[in-house]
Order: sequence, then C-alpha cells, then structure tokens
Amino acid sequence: MENASARNLWGDFLDAHLEFASQDAPKVIHFCDNEQDANTCADLVCKETKRATSHSLKGLQLRNENLPRIGDFYVVTDWDGNAKCIVRTTGVKLLPYFSIREEHARLEGEGDKSLEHWKKTHWDYYTRELAKFGTTPKESMIIVFEQFEMLYKK
Repeated sequence: MENASARNLWGDFLDAHLEFASQDAPKVIHFCDNEQDANTCADLVCKETKRATSHSLKGLQLRNENLPRIGDFYVVTDWDGNAKCIVRTTGVKLLPYFSIREEHARLEGEGDKSLEHWKKTHWDYYTRELAKFGTTPKESMIIVFEQFEMLYKK
C-alpha cells in the first residue's frame, strides 16, 4: 500500500482487530470525481450516513476493475488521500438503472437522500465517467449497488 496515511490507518485497525490480521491489504479509494463531493462522501461514510455506493458496470469494465465482493475491505480517503475510515462490503446487487428506488438513495445518504437527487447526481456522474470512453449512460445500464459497513475511523 503506497499511501502512508492509509497504511497507518490499516495498521491501527489491525492492532485493534487481530481477527483480520490475515486479510490482504485493502484497496485505497475516494468517492466521486471532484474534491468537494469526495470529501463530503468520506465524511458521510465516517458518520455512517453513507452506507452504499453505485458503480456503473460499464465504467468498471472499461477501467478493467473487478466487481466488488462481499467481505472486501477499503480504506476511504478524502480527495487529498488522507485516510478517514475503513469499510467492508456487506452486499452487492446488479440492477438496471431504471430499477433504482428510494431505499437505494437513502442508503447512499447523499444530498437530501431522495431518489430524485440520486438520479440527477448519478446520471451526471455516469455521463462524465463514460464520456472518457466515448459512450453515454442509458436507462437500461447495469448499476453495481454496493453496501458496506464502516468498521474503523480515526
């Protein structure tokens, strides 16, 4: 793990939770594609308000990233790479975009937690994400809805 802040937080977590000592080093992540949203989301995760995230399957595939798996650990950072907390994936569902409901928006915990807010901000994000690959989002695209639990924070 190259990020010293993340490495230190992971070490502190393992000191407090020896039952996870044999786990591979977690992936270091930040949410979103801009500083303000990344920092806000990191804060919401640490407060346990944000308990899920929604990836576009197409975006993951185009970046050659693996699907999240139940039990995966992540060190969540702010935009600048400062480690904030550790989360573990508790659920993964593949859903078409058009089937996302209020419950999903509430679990994501962003904005006013409404489905309308979720659809607006995520559509805008998926548009920016997929434009880099010369494609656009569609109502029928598959969303990888990942739920997680916050296990440890500074």
